[in-house]
Amino acid sequence: MRKGIAVLGGIGIGAGLMFVFDPERGKRRRAMMRDRVTGTANKLSCTAGKVNRDLRNRAYGLVAEAKGLFKHEDLTDEVLIDRVRSKIGRVVSHAGAVEVAATDGRVTLSGPVLVSEADKLMRGVRLVRGVKDVENQLEVHEQAGDIPALQGPRAVAAG
Repeated sequence: MRKGIAVLGGIGIGAGLMFVFDPERGKRRRAMMRDRVTGTANKLSCTAGKVNRDLRNRAYGLVAEAKGLFKHEDLTDEVLIDRVRSKIGRVVSHAGAVEVAATDGRVTLSGPVLVSEADKLMRGVRLVRGVKDVENQLEVHEQAGDIPALQGPRAVAAG
């Protein structure tokens, strides 16, 4: 049984060597194999670099968030408004329609918003670092209808 496997293995190796070292087409086959190996190595190197950068950036973000949990900063109302606006731009389709005011960590939201986005908006704003409380003065609408601020495609946040 083992001799049979060894013979088959020898035949396979011999056929492979003949395939690669064939005097007529061997040079072309070797070049194609070299190109495939080089291409695969380049792809692996590129992927490894991306994974490395991704892990490094994630670790940096975790460290920054951890520092932020223990750091009590004096946050101006303008900075808090900017943070909230940034969050709003990622949560609702018409961020420019939502008005934001802040006083000592207390954020007030007003303006028109779609009902399908209202809860997500409130949750998102509550999670912004520095927000102590959120006052909801939003005008919630089922559909954009005739509300000018909710018309058109996804708008870029103003300000």
